[in-house]
This record gives sequence, structure tokens and C-alpha cells, in this order.
Amino acid sequence: MLTQTLTHPLTSTPILPLAYLTIFAFGIVIGSFLNVCIYRIPRHETVVTTPSHCMNCGYPLRWFDLIPVFSWLALRGRCRKCGERISVQYPLIEAGNGLLWVATFALCGFSVLTLLDCLAVSALLVISLIDARTFEIPFSCNVFIGILGIFATIFDFGHMINHIAGFFGVALLLLLVYVLTGGRGIGGGDIKLMAATGLLLGFGCNLAGFLFGCLYASVIHIARMKLSGAESMLAMGPYLAAGTLTAMWFGERIVTWYLGFLV
Repeated sequence: MLTQTLTHPLTSTPILPLAYLTIFAFGIVIGSFLNVCIYRIPRHETVVTTPSHCMNCGYPLRWFDLIPVFSWLALRGRCRKCGERISVQYPLIEAGNGLLWVATFALCGFSVLTLLDCLAVSALLVISLIDARTFEIPFSCNVFIGILGIFATIFDFGHMINHIAGFFGVALLLLLVYVLTGGRGIGGGDIKLMAATGLLLGFGCNLAGFLFGCLYASVIHIARMKLSGAESMLAMGPYLAAGTLTAMWFGERIVTWYLGFLV
């Protein structure tokens, strides 16, 4: 029942399942906007003032065409006016963002910092899809995560030095690689991304996220090259995003576990 009280697995705080349903609802609404960003940002189109419309016939979508996930299902994945197919990406991104928001709150607890993390997760989704297709991380997404990092530093003021160190730590290392390889070893967007996520997560978690991202890239891309003949050139954005998500969910516990071996 929705009124049954549950206990948060990490904090033992009573939580209503209704709260998770509310988070999921907000997540899929934001996910609908993410689809707009994924389509328009690489085309340098505004994501704010132009109304949503069918990309085939230009039919302006009404409010009942824009209900996340459910409108796509009701229309069976086709435009109401011209019948053109609508990519399954739309409901997948919407539902996926909702589930990621729920998972983030479930694993990180209910706080302002977790809300900032959720917004960053949404930006990482946009970065992953755009970089995978264009080999370019949108500067606006990095700026957005950086702004979230500023707010995180303010709300977590007692650990301000950790956030500032996170901003410079991994990013300076990647900048050195960029200079030594003439830009062939790493992209400028990846450097900015690691600076932004470092300000958000702090040094230890951001370093863990970067290492996980490199691990994911090594394993997954080598497998892709062997199995599907993918080129050696890869977009690091999706892997760094996955590593950052891992660090966001488990980073503090991983860092604590690792430091336990050094003490």
C-alpha cells in the first residue's frame, strides 16, 4: 500500500513509497525536456522558446501529446497528425531518467545535495547521447553541472576544500595529457566535464568516478572493437558519465574502503 512506511536502507529514516512515485514523476517530466536537449543542442537550436512539434510534419504538439511515456504508448509511437514513427528513444529517456532519480534518492538519501546529484544525472544523460553521436560534449551541459557544483559547495560548506580540490584534481591531470598529446589523448570537453563533476562530488569521489570511467571504456570499447568492428576512436563522455554515476552512488563507501587499507 502507498501509505505503508518503509525505512531507508542507509539512514533508517522512514520513507513513504509515495515519495518515490513523486520523484519518478518529476524524473520523467525532466526526461521529456532531456529529449528536447538531445535533439536540439547539436543543431544549435533553442531548447526554450520553440514549442515542441513533430519533426516530420511540423504538427504543434498539444499538452496531451506531451505526457511523458504515456503519450508515446497511447499513440503507439506515431505522430497524431502524419503517422510518422516517433523514436523509442523518447519514452526510454523519460523512464530511464525517472528510474535514475529514484535510484539516486534511494542510495544517497533525501537531501538538497541529492537533488543536485539528480539534476547532474540528467545532464550526464544528455552528454552521453550527444557525445556518442557527435564526439562532442556540449559546453552548456558542463556549465550546468559546474553551477550545480557551486551550489553543492555552498550547501556542503564544511567540505569546501574537498570540492575545490575536486575541481582541479582530475582536470589538471587531463589538461597535462591534452597538452602533451596535442589534444589527441583527451578532449577538451572531457577536461571540463571532470572539473565540473569534481566541484560537485569532491576530489575522492571524482577520482573514483574517473577511474571507473576509464575501466568501463577499456572493457566495453575493446569488446565493441572485437565483436562489432567499432573504430579505435571512442567518445569518452558516456563512459565518464557512467563512472561519475558509480561514484555518486557508491563513491564515499569505495573511498572509505580503500583508505582502510592505507591506515
